[in-house]
Amino acid sequence: MQIGVPKEVKVHEYRVGLVPASVRELVQRGHHVLVETGAGAGIGFLDAAYAAAGASIAPSAAEVFAAADLVVKVKEPQPAEWAQLRRGQMLFTYLHLAPDREQTEGLLTSGCTAIAYETVTDTTGALPLLAPMSEVAGRMAIQVGARCLEKEAGGAGILLSGVPGVPPGRIVVLGGGVVGSNAARIAAGMRAQVTVLDRNPRVLDALDREFAGRVATVFATAEAVEQAVTEADLIVGAVLIPGAAAPRLVSRAMVAAMRPGSVLVDVAIDQGGCFETSRPTTHAEPTYVVDGVVHYCVTNMPGAVARTSAVALNNATLPFVLQLADKGFPHALKENANLAQGLNIHAGHVVHPAVAEARGLTALPLSEALSG
Repeated sequence: MQIGVPKEVKVHEYRVGLVPASVRELVQRGHHVLVETGAGAGIGFLDAAYAAAGASIAPSAAEVFAAADLVVKVKEPQPAEWAQLRRGQMLFTYLHLAPDREQTEGLLTSGCTAIAYETVTDTTGALPLLAPMSEVAGRMAIQVGARCLEKEAGGAGILLSGVPGVPPGRIVVLGGGVVGSNAARIAAGMRAQVTVLDRNPRVLDALDREFAGRVATVFATAEAVEQAVTEADLIVGAVLIPGAAAPRLVSRAMVAAMRPGSVLVDVAIDQGGCFETSRPTTHAEPTYVVDGVVHYCVTNMPGAVARTSAVALNNATLPFVLQLADKGFPHALKENANLAQGLNIHAGHVVHPAVAEARGLTALPLSEALSG
């Protein structure tokens, strides 16, 4: 199969769909990989490394899209990219379509088969291709939140760890899944005062056992969320409904009730955000202020630590890329029901039910998509 790897074009996005080690695995299986020149240069994977792994180097993204049967990316395609996709071509990347009408329409018009990392499941129902970036984003959330709390960055001038005689900062994490648990680990390691809210008693029990009381766990009623938010110095939004828009847990009135100089880090922004005051930002301009509260809502947070993120992502995606390359569509998805859950768009139709519901469309049944 012809596999294409274009250079990412989103602002300050340096990750790459396939690292050289992944290319080598595909080439050894008899596939041809075409990589756009400079695709991995931002994180130290130069064209020579790809060539040594067996890839061919293309001078432009247009050549990659024109030749590839399967396009492997990291971030959702931008308008100039979805215009180059075509019917019968597979796209494997993060999509986050629920809050993105324009991209959804662009992919539908292209006729391509778009498989989203974030809705591929495993045998337990977990999201194995979202997990590595969620781990990165969760850990980063405390790092960037601590920076935003500094006075120079617009924050209240609070050191999360505190010092002898001065109490630590108060961190509230909304959601105890992969993002939330990783945020809690870093926050607890910094000796901050940490509270995690979730609606799943099993999640709360697991966190309580892991942290042995060093992290407070609270069942996430509306009243509990409101109380925790107004008392926090740093809030991490870490909620996720697979494929669907994130629920708005924090209203503008709640934000207005927070102390000036407090910080919100909305890791759920890729799915629309869980704060009413959230709007997408970039690494170039990561923050803005609403009612005196600093908002960090970067849609590709792991891109800031792009080399770590790219390798971690490839560790998770490579087995699925190999299946798609070896068996093609629809055979790979028929044989792997977990991969089939990643199918969001096929031949001008929305397939994933949560995406269809968010966009007010009727979903094409998965069985019909796979039957052709």
